[in-house]
Amino acid sequence: MAKQPQPISPLKNFFAGGFGGVCLVFVGHPLDTIKVRLQTQPKPQPGQAPLYSGTFDCFRKTLVGEGVRGLYRGMAAPIIGVTPMFAVCFFGFGLGKRLQQRTPDDVLTYPQLFAAGMLSGVFTTVIMAPGERIKCLLQIQAATGETKYSGSLDCAKQLYREAGIRGVYKGTVLTLMRDVPASGMYFMTYEWLKNILTPEGKSLSDLSVPRILFAGGLAGIFNWAVAIPPDVLKSRFQTAPAGKYPNGFRDVLRELIREEGVASLYKGFTAVMIRAFPANAACFLGFEVAMKFLNWVAPGL
Repeated sequence: MAKQPQPISPLKNFFAGGFGGVCLVFVGHPLDTIKVRLQTQPKPQPGQAPLYSGTFDCFRKTLVGEGVRGLYRGMAAPIIGVTPMFAVCFFGFGLGKRLQQRTPDDVLTYPQLFAAGMLSGVFTTVIMAPGERIKCLLQIQAATGETKYSGSLDCAKQLYREAGIRGVYKGTVLTLMRDVPASGMYFMTYEWLKNILTPEGKSLSDLSVPRILFAGGLAGIFNWAVAIPPDVLKSRFQTAPAGKYPNGFRDVLRELIREEGVASLYKGFTAVMIRAFPANAACFLGFEVAMKFLNWVAPGL
C-alpha cells in the first residue's frame, strides 16, 4: 500500500472538500433529479402506464416539459449545503484516520479506512438530512403539477412552520442508514484504487488526472451500490404526506415490498449509476486540485 499523505489539515480539507462537492453537484444533479422522480412516482392504476417507463423516458419528459432548468430543480439546497457538508465529510474521514493511528506515520489497513469513512457519514448527516428533504420535495413538485414551494428557502420555512425542526429533519435515520456504510465503502474504495494505480516508487500526490478521475468515479459506483436501497426508502419517506408512515422506514419498506416487490428497492438504479461515475470523478478531482492549490499557496495552513 502506498504511503498515505500526512499530516491532515482540517482547514485545507474544509475548502478542498467544499470545492469537490460543488463540482459533484453541478455534474450530477440532473440525474439526481431523474433518480428521485423515478423513486417517488406513484404506482399506476390497473391498465394504466406508469408516469415514467424508465430513466431515459423520465429524462426526455422532463427536458421536453420543463427544459434544462427542470433537470436542475432543487439544486439550490444541495449547493448551499454542499460546501460545509463535503468539508465536514472529508474532515471526518481525515479525523477517523487520525484517531486510529498510534503515530503520524502509521499506514492504515483497508478495514480501518472503511471505519474512518463511516465516521464521515455520521458527521455529514446533520447537514445532509434537511438538504435532502428540501431537494426531494422540490424535485417531485414539478412532476405533480403543484407549486407549493417557490424555492429552497420557502420550502424550509413551510416545513418548519408545519412541523418544527422535526419536519425539516424528517428522514434523518434513513439518511444515516444510507450514508454511514456507503461513506465507508466510498473512501475505502478511493484509497484502494489510488494505491493500486500509483506507479511503483511514486507518491499518491503524483497520480495523474485520468487516474484520479477513474478512482473517484469507481468509488462513486461502489458507494451507490451500497446506498441505493436505503436511498429509495429515504426518498419515499421524505416526500410522503405527514402521518403516512407512522412507524418510519419499516412502514415504507413493508409497503414497497408488498406492492412492488424487492426490485422496487433499486428504483432509479440506472440513473444513479450513470450519474455516479462522472459526478464522483469530478468531486475527487476537484478535491485533489484544490488540495494541491492550497498546499502551494498556504503550505503552513
